[in-house]
Amino acid sequence: MLHLRLIPGRLLPGRLVGTAAATAAILAAGLVPAGSAYASDGNRGIPDHVFSPYFQAYTDANPAQVSKDSGARFLTFAFLQTQTTGSCDILWNGDPTKPVARSTFGPEIAKIRARGGDVIPSFGGFAADDTATEIADSCTDVNKIAEQYEKVVATYNVTRLDMDIEDKSLDNQAGIDRRNKAIHLAQEWAKRHHRKLEIVFTIPTAPTGPEPNGINVFANAVRNGVDVTVVNIMTFDYYDDQAHEMFQDTRTAADALVGDLRKLYPHRSTRQLWHMVGVTEMVGIDDYGSGGETGPKEILTLADARDVTRWAAGKDIAELSFWALGRDNGGCPGTPGADNCSGVAQSPYQYTHIMLPFTHN
Repeated sequence: MLHLRLIPGRLLPGRLVGTAAATAAILAAGLVPAGSAYASDGNRGIPDHVFSPYFQAYTDANPAQVSKDSGARFLTFAFLQTQTTGSCDILWNGDPTKPVARSTFGPEIAKIRARGGDVIPSFGGFAADDTATEIADSCTDVNKIAEQYEKVVATYNVTRLDMDIEDKSLDNQAGIDRRNKAIHLAQEWAKRHHRKLEIVFTIPTAPTGPEPNGINVFANAVRNGVDVTVVNIMTFDYYDDQAHEMFQDTRTAADALVGDLRKLYPHRSTRQLWHMVGVTEMVGIDDYGSGGETGPKEILTLADARDVTRWAAGKDIAELSFWALGRDNGGCPGTPGADNCSGVAQSPYQYTHIMLPFTHN
């Protein structure tokens, strides 16, 4: 995915002025109507238990058509980032021809909602995290970062944002702290505007659970007053030259995550902690081996997908996802880490059809 190597409390001083200016600019641009946000756009929000595979927004694929063809009603849109390091303006995949505006994906999102679905915009991703174009790594102004989050929420009337933090962003302590301070401000803004703003942190994991730098991402969020909805672990791309049974590794990694969450939320029940868990798989053969690595391939089989889906429902986790809808086909058997096929023999959208029943309230 996320490891793609080929794809590019208290208000801070001046916060009220900045927010007012940003809101005025959004309204002036005609991105949102005055008053409540798109009261008639069909947005029902995200279900308590959602299957939301990643849609590769950097491709020419039409998300509404992909949603219809695959049956996946809820899509995680990847990715939002700045064009260059130092910028405080986000674009879809850093592409200046794809600004955050109703004209970019707005009509497609409306079609997805008309069929009972919704979208989750995702910030970051491997390429952005590797090049310091993830918004909090790129921009040093917490207020401006918060305004970018608010712009996405207001423009598309979404209720959930995904923060994909990996690679160099995992160790950028200043960026981690800026991001979480900005998220807190955006959530306070959402409250004032009678909006829901849920936050997902997507981080890598080992089979034994998240590494300390991954844990620090959401631990810092807790310290900064962020209301964390989901911690979503990417259960693939282990790069340890070991043989893996991907379903079993998903289980052990998630068990460890719940233990980490228990330390941060000691008063929550085990059931509540499991309901903070998200899992993102990479369907078929993951990236390990695409760079010439010679260890055993890491393969999420169709049988693994069935086991993961049953397990996720039984554990009552919040979110199940995979990278990526554009890969959910059998066009390249045996190929690791391809961007447009899974590397295993399968029918089109077979992984999606297996995981679809997970979505429920």
